[in-house]
This record gives sequence, structure tokens and C-alpha cells, in this order.
Amino acid sequence: MAQKRADMIVETRAKLIKAARDAFADKGFARSSMDDLTAKAGLTRGALYHHFGDKKGLLKAVIAQIDAEIMARLEASLANAPTAWEGFIDESITYIMMATEPEIQRIVLLDGPAALGDPARYQVQNACIVSTQRTLERLIAEGTIREVDTLATSRLLNGALLSASLWIAQADDQQAISKQAVDSFVQLIEGLLLKRPPVRRSAASRTRPVPAPPRVQDASRTSGSGRRG
Repeated sequence: MAQKRADMIVETRAKLIKAARDAFADKGFARSSMDDLTAKAGLTRGALYHHFGDKKGLLKAVIAQIDAEIMARLEASLANAPTAWEGFIDESITYIMMATEPEIQRIVLLDGPAALGDPARYQVQNACIVSTQRTLERLIAEGTIREVDTLATSRLLNGALLSASLWIAQADDQQAISKQAVDSFVQLIEGLLLKRPPVRRSAASRTRPVPAPPRVQDASRTSGSGRRG
């Protein structure tokens, strides 16, 4: 009986998150009514209130789910790179370029901050900083970059990436701005190298597209589900 109830809770949350995610991506958060969301999910407003508190609570759950998918894509970029340094660059470029994707742009970078406040204060940012700090420590240990204060540097780099993403999301020519952001960020982090790379390619040309994975069921029930977002 207890397991059946737990399964029903998971199913109810998943239905509400899916309905909200589709609506927020299509209409935006402000124009999506709770009645429409619950009707699409085949549930009542009471179910929404019970599981998420209100529409903002549901938005937080949707963003948590997207963050989990972003993290999976970033990890794939890192894993596919031939070296830790190349992985660090590819991971960063992948993150910046995701700001051009309509769903991430609208829900995470535009409606999220408008409804929930400064994204730099989101809990997920702590996980982003820890992840970047570990990468920097590894690069120092293997002699790739110079000795730096890894906590301070990781905070600065994550702040730059978040700022770049917000800039792209609000730009008219997003492709041009994203190329500027990528090239400038790579120049910035190459300043950490002990030895400059012999040949510089256009940073945008080295982007390895990483397809979005299937949606996770309910990332809002986990912590530390994203990176730099």
C-alpha cells in the first residue's frame, strides 16, 4: 500500500511538471494559468497546491528538471574530450551555447529570474562552483594551469558564464553574441595556462553539439542537479 501511494505521488508530480514545462516553454510562465496546467495534466488545482505550493513552486521544479538535463549534457562534453583542459573548454562552450536553445532560454534564463529572483542565488549555483573548483584543482595538479585560489576563480568563472548566458538570452542577434561570448571566455581562461596553446582556433568552431537527453522524471526531488545555470 505504501509503495503504491509513493508511486502515485511520483506519477502526479511528473504529470504536473510535464504539463507546466510544455506550457512555460510555449506560452511563458506569466501567461500559463494554473487551471490550464492542471487540466492538461488531468488533475486538480488542489494537487498542484499539495505537491508544489503554488505556480512558482512548480516553476522551481521545472527548472530543477532542466538543470539535471543540462548537467548530463555538460558531463557528456567533459567525458568526450581528449584531455581535462579540452573538456573544461568544451563544457564551458556547451553551457554558453545552450543559452540559444528556446526552452532553456525562456524558462531558465528569462522567466526563472523574473519570477524567482537573481539566478546567482539559486541553490544549484553552489554545486556549479564546487564542480568548477574540482576541475581547477585537477588542472593545477597535472601542471596545466598556474596556481590560483580555486574557490575565488571558480566563483568568478561561473559568474562570467551565467552573465554570458543572460546576455545571450536577451540579445537580438543571439548567434553573433554567443560567438562573441564563447571566443572571449576561451581567451579569458587561456590566461590560466602555464603554456599557451601553439595554435588558436576560433572557439566557436570547437563546439561539439551535445544532444539533449530524455527528460528526467522529477529532478526537483534531488539536490545539486545542475551546473552554472
